[in-house]
Amino acid sequence: MGNVVESIAVAFKELLSWNSIKYALIVGIASFTLWIVIGALFWDSLVSVSSYIIDLVPFSMVRANGSWMLSAFLWLQLTLITYAIFYAFFGSFLMRKLHINRYALFSLTIIALSGITWGIVWYFKGGVIHDELNRLLTLLPFETVEKANAFLILFFMLYNGMVVFALFTTSFFSKGIVQSIEFRCFKDVEVVRDNLFNSIGHTVKDTVIFALLSIVLFPLLFIPLVNIAVQFILWLFLTKDTLAYDGAALSYKDVSQAPIKEHKAAIWSIASVAVAFNFIPIVNFFGPLFGELAMFHYFKKLSQK
Repeated sequence: MGNVVESIAVAFKELLSWNSIKYALIVGIASFTLWIVIGALFWDSLVSVSSYIIDLVPFSMVRANGSWMLSAFLWLQLTLITYAIFYAFFGSFLMRKLHINRYALFSLTIIALSGITWGIVWYFKGGVIHDELNRLLTLLPFETVEKANAFLILFFMLYNGMVVFALFTTSFFSKGIVQSIEFRCFKDVEVVRDNLFNSIGHTVKDTVIFALLSIVLFPLLFIPLVNIAVQFILWLFLTKDTLAYDGAALSYKDVSQAPIKEHKAAIWSIASVAVAFNFIPIVNFFGPLFGELAMFHYFKKLSQK
């Protein structure tokens, strides 16, 4: 477990470097642009799909979960608005005073603090907010509530699409991403770069299973708190194999299932931390990056023993 803690600490430290921030920004912008374009081109069709899903769920459950979904959406909006207001007043000043590395780190810190601050408000007043939203939904016709939930589910689907795309892209560029850790921690050790082993196949397989399980377990997403646990487990299942196979492929000349099966606890631990990033918008693009860095460091350390 000591190696796991060390790898997580090294990965967190590496996230603060400009090389890591640059990769995360590129992945984030590409992912956001792609799924916004897809959403714009196929909006009506996607809304029809989400509306069909809503029709399969009892209205009482739709209304109850709609309150929680609206509450989460409101938290997201307040988090982003707070971040935008802060930079509207102080952004230009900070750009003049801070180096680009520190500016990017400061931006991530502000949005994380914004999310945590509003999260604390929701922790103490979430019940009141939920009750007021539930009262509002009770006054609205079924069709209005149904359509509002269909829109929220669509945004949820697009967000999951961004998570999957970020994982694919980070995996594809994994060799470049680990360069900084390679130079700092393993400069006297050969890092495998000509390995034919590729984790993309595992990512594709896990993505298909992730999509199918999301459909099967969809009713559970209408149960407060259970929905958070279910989504976390689904993201964890999607992520862990890709990160593990990438880390092993960059550490062993002959990649096999042995080190992956032998160190399942470490893989689940690192992947769990990486998946936790997904719960905060924008910060979520750093999750796969963190996972790649931590997993590479962990397996490279093992390969030296």
